[in-house]
Amino acid sequence: MSAKPAPRHAVRSVVGGSLGNLVEWYDWYVYSAFSLYFAKSFFPQDDPTAQLLSTSIVFAIGFVMRPLGGWVLGLAADKYGRKAALTWSIMLMCAGSLIITCSPTYASIGIWAPILLTVARMAQGLSLGGEFGTAATYLTEIAPPEKRGFWSSFQYVTLIAGQLLALGLLVLLQFVFLTEAQLEEWGWRFAFATGAVLAVSVFWLRRGIDETPDFVEESTGERKKGGFLTLIREHPKQVALVFGLSIGSNVSFYAFTTYMQKYLVASAGFAKDKASLVCSAALIFYIVIQPMLGALSDRVGRKPLLYWTWVMGVLTTVPLFTAIGAAGSGTAAFFLICAAYLVISGSSATSAVVKAEMFPPHVRALGVGLPYAISQAFFGGTAESVALGFKSAGYEAAFFWYVAGCMGVALVTTLFVPETAPRKAPQRIA
Repeated sequence: MSAKPAPRHAVRSVVGGSLGNLVEWYDWYVYSAFSLYFAKSFFPQDDPTAQLLSTSIVFAIGFVMRPLGGWVLGLAADKYGRKAALTWSIMLMCAGSLIITCSPTYASIGIWAPILLTVARMAQGLSLGGEFGTAATYLTEIAPPEKRGFWSSFQYVTLIAGQLLALGLLVLLQFVFLTEAQLEEWGWRFAFATGAVLAVSVFWLRRGIDETPDFVEESTGERKKGGFLTLIREHPKQVALVFGLSIGSNVSFYAFTTYMQKYLVASAGFAKDKASLVCSAALIFYIVIQPMLGALSDRVGRKPLLYWTWVMGVLTTVPLFTAIGAAGSGTAAFFLICAAYLVISGSSATSAVVKAEMFPPHVRALGVGLPYAISQAFFGGTAESVALGFKSAGYEAAFFWYVAGCMGVALVTTLFVPETAPRKAPQRIA
């Protein structure tokens, strides 16, 4: 990308894009963080494991909507602007959170309770499917070329912070304000209501952010035709590369983050509150190292960090999961999870910039968001269900090998990924 004038309100734009991303991911992750408590409110109360499996399936259904969101909001971002698409996505997320907050229980309305829950997660899936590609594009385009890795790493900073905020609220409610019975009865609704209120605040904030220089230049010059057919016809290799990388990043990320809390409870024998505390502390470490590795990618390139993640992931995923399952203390589990986060951070810190730098502006948001969202639907969203399915069948360790195998797919994909860091490849891949 050529040098362009900085936005007039660069700081506000970064904050608006980042905070919006945080709230979007908080609203998404609060479902996973509180599912241990609200599962019986939406499903028959006969088998706790079946309830968790049911909530995980609904979690996966939300992912099925993400390709549609990546397509619709990606097209909107490329045609009407990154700012407009980011504003629309936060409205959808707010609607989903409000539905879950106000939904009656299974005991009150029967089958309509899980139906409402599913509808809400579909709206949130549509929102987040468009959020990733648009936010990745936005943060990459407003960054100076020599600092794109650092600036765009804040997508995962805020993504992880959203998950941490959800877990942090859960820990606060568990340890300070509510009993377990209160959490199961009504406390979980407070978490979703908080997300809806935050989303309304971010909606007004995003209305005031600047459009990116790349989109402004594209829209004021001779506008190139975008859309799905253009993307597939002109950039099929880049689409395939984004999809292949996303298989490894999505499965490993959800295995070591959203599923980890349940794994500590169901397999390692931790109490719910202790598992939440351990996961929250580890996520702080995960957040801190993202900008460091993003900045490192500006100096050494994107591919060395990708190779670190995939090679180490293939070699250490099974031993790390096995050790975490046998951890005798919260301290041991914390350091083992941090080790896993150090491994996968080479991918997460560069995820936005690697993908965005492979496409020209007129198909960038769609090119990043759609294949990523399809991978999410087939691999990321099903990670918990696959894990719980293997556990129910008595083959829990098979899930560890599944995660390592998906990271192996990303390793092979990386062989064909162009190096797009400015010092390594001055010309944009188009």
